[in-house]
Amino acid sequence: MIISTMARRNRLLRAGAILTALLLWQAAALILNQRILLVGPIEVLKELARQVIRLDFWVTIWFSLWRIFLGFFLALLAGILLAALSYRFKAFKMMIWPYISVIKSTPVASVIILILIFMSSRNLSIIVGFLIVLPVVYTNILEGLIHTDSKLIEMANVFHVGIIKRIHYIYLPQLRPYLISSCAASIGMAWKSGTAAEVIGIPRGSIGERLYEAKIYLSSSELFAWTAVIIVLSIAIERLALWIIGRSYSALWRS
Repeated sequence: MIISTMARRNRLLRAGAILTALLLWQAAALILNQRILLVGPIEVLKELARQVIRLDFWVTIWFSLWRIFLGFFLALLAGILLAALSYRFKAFKMMIWPYISVIKSTPVASVIILILIFMSSRNLSIIVGFLIVLPVVYTNILEGLIHTDSKLIEMANVFHVGIIKRIHYIYLPQLRPYLISSCAASIGMAWKSGTAAEVIGIPRGSIGERLYEAKIYLSSSELFAWTAVIIVLSIAIERLALWIIGRSYSALWRS
C-alpha cells in the first residue's frame, strides 16, 4: 500500500514537472515573440498534427529508425563478443585496447567526416551508431565479467560445470545489471549520434535531412517537431530494449 502510494506520488510529481516545463516554454515563446527563434509547445503540436497524417513522415521515421537500431544491435552483439574474448584471453584484451580507446575518444563529428570519405551517406547512421555504442557495451560487459563472483567460478571448476551451464547460471545473472546499464546509456547516444550523422551527411529520406531542411527554411516549428519525434523514439526504443532484455531473462529461467 505504501509502495503504491509512493509510486502514484512520484508519477504526479513527474507529471507536474513536465507541465511546469511546458508552461515555462510557452511563456518564453510568448515573451520573445519571435517564431523564427522560438516557438511554443502549442505550435509544435500543431506541426506534429500536420506531419503525422502524411505518408512521407512515417517513411522518414522508418528510414532512420531501422538504421540506427541496426547499428545499436550490431554494436551490442559485437561488444558482448569482444568483451567475452577479452575476459577469456588477456592477450586479445591488450590487442584490441588501442582500437577501443581510439573509438571512444574520437569526436563524433570526426567519425562522421572520416566515414563520408570512404562511403555514401545512405547507411552512415548505421556505422556511426555502431562505433558510438560499441565502446560503451564492451566496457560495461567486460567490467561485469571481471566482477563475476569468484566463489561461483571456483565451485563450477570443482564440479566440472560445462560452459553452457556456466553462462546460463553464473555469467548471465551476474551480467544483467551491466547489460541493462549499457543499453540504457547507449541507446540515447546512438540516436543522438545517428541523427547528427544524418544532418551532416544529409542522406535522402532521413530525419537528419528533415532537420537540415527545417534549418535552411527557418522553420522552427518543424525543427522542434522533429526534435520531439527523436526524443520520443529514443525513449520508446530504450524502454522496448530494456523490456526485451527483462523478458529474455525471465524466459531463460522459466526454461
